[in-house]
Amino acid sequence: MEPILIYGFPAGSSMGLVAALEWLGKPYRLCRVDMLGEMREPSFARLNARHETPALVADRGHIVTETMAITAWLEARDTERRISFETLSPAADRMHQLIGSINTGFTGAFSPLWHVMEAEGLSSSAQAALTAFGRDSVIERHDKLENMVEPGMAFLAGDRPTLADGLFIGIARWLDLHGVADPARWPKLSALRARLEADPAVIFATALENGEQAEGNGSCVGHVALAEVIERFGAN
Repeated sequence: MEPILIYGFPAGSSMGLVAALEWLGKPYRLCRVDMLGEMREPSFARLNARHETPALVADRGHIVTETMAITAWLEARDTERRISFETLSPAADRMHQLIGSINTGFTGAFSPLWHVMEAEGLSSSAQAALTAFGRDSVIERHDKLENMVEPGMAFLAGDRPTLADGLFIGIARWLDLHGVADPARWPKLSALRARLEADPAVIFATALENGEQAEGNGSCVGHVALAEVIERFGAN
């Protein structure tokens, strides 16, 4: 069977994994989930007890959760090395380093800002403190990632987009969503983001996330309803 990526909206980090599946070029299906509604329902725990996306129904029907586990699953099946590099090569090591940095500190820096946006009943002082802390953390992490970008590289790990770029573009737009700072403050990241946002796979993934009809490269063979995924593959 084709793997099924369970991806979230609005502005889910998993958008970049949809783009990565397009770059990979092998058949896959998608399951689009409202993170503010469906993902919080008790039934979603059958797919992921932590009520988080992304999750992947693997080709043997078992569920893989956590972004880094899913990227490892995709890398292992990238036999043509379209989104990764030869195992144990310096390029693979660099890609893994970037994936780790993006998936931990870079993504986590936004947590206080998401809490302010989503939590109810926060006092004005708590909101102000979390916002200030979150913005400082996001700026710091952008500074660090900017320094990791090699001059002259079109993408994070080389001359083509890889899994690291997929993770980055899923998160990068949060800078605008939370109004942290002008992206131009980080010229290398800003140029990278512009290249990725112009990429057909990212355009396709973003359109699907927004609930629009879009045509990809033919690798996506359709969407599966969340109820069906839970019924067929969810734990009892």
